[in-house]
Amino acid sequence: MTNHSETTAQVTLRTPAELADALPYLLGYRPEDSMVLVALHDSSGKGRFGGRARLGIPAHEEDWEEAARQLARGLVTSSERRGAKPEQLVAYVCQEPAPGERGRDVKRRLARLAHLLRIQCGDLDVPVIEALCISDGRYWSYCCPTADCCPEDGTPMGLPGTSVLAAAATYAGLQVRGTLKELRARLQPWEAAAAREQEAALDAGGLALVPRILDEAGRAEVAEETILLAERVMHRLAAATPVAGALPADLRDDGLIGHDEAARLILGLQDRNTRDRAAAWMEGDEAAPALRLWRALARRCVGPYAEHAAPPLTLAGWVAWSTGDELEAREALAMALGADPDYLFAGLLHQACNEGLDVESIRRCLRLGRPGEAPRAEPSAGASGATEATGRAESAEGPAFVGEPDPAARIRRRRRLRSALAAAGDGPRAARVPGRRRPPAGPGPTAGRAPRSNTRHPAGTRLPTKGTEETTS
Repeated sequence: MTNHSETTAQVTLRTPAELADALPYLLGYRPEDSMVLVALHDSSGKGRFGGRARLGIPAHEEDWEEAARQLARGLVTSSERRGAKPEQLVAYVCQEPAPGERGRDVKRRLARLAHLLRIQCGDLDVPVIEALCISDGRYWSYCCPTADCCPEDGTPMGLPGTSVLAAAATYAGLQVRGTLKELRARLQPWEAAAAREQEAALDAGGLALVPRILDEAGRAEVAEETILLAERVMHRLAAATPVAGALPADLRDDGLIGHDEAARLILGLQDRNTRDRAAAWMEGDEAAPALRLWRALARRCVGPYAEHAAPPLTLAGWVAWSTGDELEAREALAMALGADPDYLFAGLLHQACNEGLDVESIRRCLRLGRPGEAPRAEPSAGASGATEATGRAESAEGPAFVGEPDPAARIRRRRRLRSALAAAGDGPRAARVPGRRRPPAGPGPTAGRAPRSNTRHPAGTRLPTKGTEETTS
């Protein structure tokens, strides 16, 4: 198997050890509690890496078969959509030992899951040529020809960064971003004592803003106030002294935003039109402080306001994708769907990112209506699958942008955006009135919801097909 790069010579991987070492470089991070499939395409008799897909390992073993089916179908289907069905697959199951366990216990426990992955891939006529378990700094192969081929205690993984692939990736500028847990920590709500103060600010902000939002004129005033406040905070963040490290940087940003300011921004962004105006801060000098602001606001959606994290998480995912960071984009958008599985903007962006849509096509749509932007011709519905009927179903009220007072222009712009995002058939959600999150209507599982998982999959909902995390080669 070979891994290709435009800036390095090809690297050939021949052994299970090299495949095990390659996984963090294929994904861009070290997976935890995950099952992963990597597509291989034939290239003159040598395997070439293609798409990758990851899913959290369900806590309940009865859910493994459905999870394996979704992962296999998701990767194969997306590869076919891009024009090249995988010819072979490499499977990984990764999980650290539980208290009292050793790596070899994990290998035995996950053997059935690896077998299910091979069966589901085989049913799609794509064979798994290698299946590896990675745990406790060691790896095991489930495809050894003889029972005593591999050591019972596994084979130690090489030191990180010492392989040929690691050297080639470093030369090419590729980075391994730690673990998903570390990445998600930048977007997860506070749990410290300050969370109670932020919750109180959100309670007070809701009492002040809800009556105004229910009034049409008041709603427009709240939108303008939200945008102006966001701009002031972004300028403040941009002027702050840089610090090294993600955690110190996040702590610095948290200290620059007051509880009341965060509450007003979080509640104001629940309005769809306001959120869409904020989405235009996606490039140039605006992008970096905007991303920092959206991360900080997501961390402030504490306690019963967890569902309110959907807009800032979606904006964080969008800006990350627009600036070239697909890994953070997928995680943020998936967490937005976890906060609110019905949040349409997050679902469309997550689908578009996973399907490899050209991000510039979406940026062009969001630039329309900004001051000084020339009007553009109305594009017809294309391969994305959006239709004129979808465009006609849009509400005439949003999204409103500065410099775009014409309702007809807003409708045309919304059509372009949905077309670019390969919109699904459901219509846009109305703006939510800020308030506390309501509990589920009933005790039973939601219809169509996928099996349980002990770790939240990046899509937020448990094992949805659209939530399977995919990356392209």
